[in-house]
Amino acid sequence: MAEDDKTVRMVTNLGRKAVEGKLAGVRKAAQAANLGELASMLAGVEGMPKAQIEMRVKNALLWLSDKPQHQRITVDLELVELNLKNLK
Repeated sequence: MAEDDKTVRMVTNLGRKAVEGKLAGVRKAAQAANLGELASMLAGVEGMPKAQIEMRVKNALLWLSDKPQHQRITVDLELVELNLKNLK
């Protein structure tokens, strides 16, 4: 197994605060990777209605779909997507 191989634990019981925290982390990672367009998609999600967050996450994943070099960000967004059902 390569040193870079990592297993990601896909937790599916994150609440709103944790989901918003993950999105803030993704936004920060996007900014660090000079992905301003992606970062702007995820700006201001804190406190947004569930449907708006879902749309932004789906759009962000679509935007990343042809950018395999940003797999770590994609995996974090997929984790968020799995937990969107938990938003109240």
